[in-house]
Amino acid sequence: MKRPLRALALSSLACCLVLSPAIGQADSKVVIKPENAITTNGGVFEGWGTSLCWWANRLGYSDSLAQQSADLFFGTDGLRFNIMRYNIGGGDDPSHTHITRTDSEVPGWLLYQEGSDEPVFDPTADARQLNVLSRAVKAAGEDALVEVFSNSPPYFMTESGCSSGAVKAKDNNLREDCVEDFADYLARVTAYMKTDLGIPVYSLSPMNEPNSDYWQAMSWKQEGCHVDSGERQSAILTATAAAMARRGLDDVILAASDETSPQLAFVAYRAYSPEAKQAVGRINTHTYSDKSATALANLAKKEGVNLWMSEVDGDGIAGKNAGEMGSALWLGKKIISDIGKLHPSAWVMWQVVDNHISSEGMNGNKDYGMVDTLKGFWGAAVADHDNDAIVLTQKYYGLGQFTRYIRPGSTLITCGSEALAAYNPQDRTLSVVLLNTAAKENTVTVDLSKLSAPGTSAQVIRTSGSMASGEHWAPQPDLTVEDKRVCAVLPANSIATLIISDVSL
Repeated sequence: MKRPLRALALSSLACCLVLSPAIGQADSKVVIKPENAITTNGGVFEGWGTSLCWWANRLGYSDSLAQQSADLFFGTDGLRFNIMRYNIGGGDDPSHTHITRTDSEVPGWLLYQEGSDEPVFDPTADARQLNVLSRAVKAAGEDALVEVFSNSPPYFMTESGCSSGAVKAKDNNLREDCVEDFADYLARVTAYMKTDLGIPVYSLSPMNEPNSDYWQAMSWKQEGCHVDSGERQSAILTATAAAMARRGLDDVILAASDETSPQLAFVAYRAYSPEAKQAVGRINTHTYSDKSATALANLAKKEGVNLWMSEVDGDGIAGKNAGEMGSALWLGKKIISDIGKLHPSAWVMWQVVDNHISSEGMNGNKDYGMVDTLKGFWGAAVADHDNDAIVLTQKYYGLGQFTRYIRPGSTLITCGSEALAAYNPQDRTLSVVLLNTAAKENTVTVDLSKLSAPGTSAQVIRTSGSMASGEHWAPQPDLTVEDKRVCAVLPANSIATLIISDVSL
């Protein structure tokens, strides 16, 4: 099935090159402007990634699945993610059985053992997630960045006695007399990971979507903890900074506060105490709503603070009659929108694996099974425990059109709602990701006339169609830069990446 597509590409390419002197004859145009380069973090993009919460906890019992996931998501032949967000579990009351997801009951490192009056620090408690993390770090290589984060304190530090939240979801659940204990817990785990396990922990985020009403005791879903903005969040941040200093973690960045939207992150940062602002080395935000994204970007720039888009995903689709490409195109548009509005120095997916296939399930609970790839779905791959395999999707390959070719150290350049560019100063290449969400072929002219050196030729990599008969990071014939522009043909509902050589901004 690939041959007709390739033949179409070749014939269309010939037409494109013939027509290239007349820009107006192209279906669309993308202009690369150096003035649109993102300056966050000094203009240095830090990379792509995913949280390990909760899929690593679910599949980390299997060395085979753990290694497959490390290779497919972090390895050179896979997505080439370099950021992994490790969840320091709070750990719930052992008598509780309310969490029914098979993956989200993450063990804590502090446990009350029979006959003990004080909790015991157990570094082996979370062996499954650590199994995946260690392999992911190795697969990512020298670019690996690990962030540790917390969804909730241990249950015995909470008001409700439950790590899923307070009795009333809008109430603070961390006991005031346990703020320093909680901070020391996070610092202790972080120090152990760095010193004893050799994990390159880059940053620590002590709260997750704190100023929201999602987290309630006895929830079926996950750990969570409401923390009011202002004094409450500031107290956690300053206590965590002090605990990190005591543990010798001066080189670890304190990030905050991983609110669910830029609007809440904007409110949270402005409400921090002066001491908390001084302690925070990076703003993290999720973009489940992108309201106030530009305002947050401007605030971070004004304050001279780095900014990450640290979590998002969804079950949307884009394109017209796009089939299996619908979810890939939605994610591509989401990436472009987030980066265009927020100007982050990193973009991190929530869970690259959200569904599991298993006849046995886990802890007496059943898995959700295979996703419907013709509809929107969370995650980009599915773990098949019955067949010891990671099942890939077109959403995975669409994501890779960004993550494989826009690399850490590059400078991102915004260029519209369906395109994103990045300049790599090390090898003087310009990577341009192009989306075609139309139900027909689209010819795109990439205008390089604003660059000091527009390049000479372009490699082309493309994803389109279905898993069974489509393209998956498929190389296309090289294109020539002519008259400071390059012309590419995109099949209906496809994503292409152009890597243009010999470029200078």
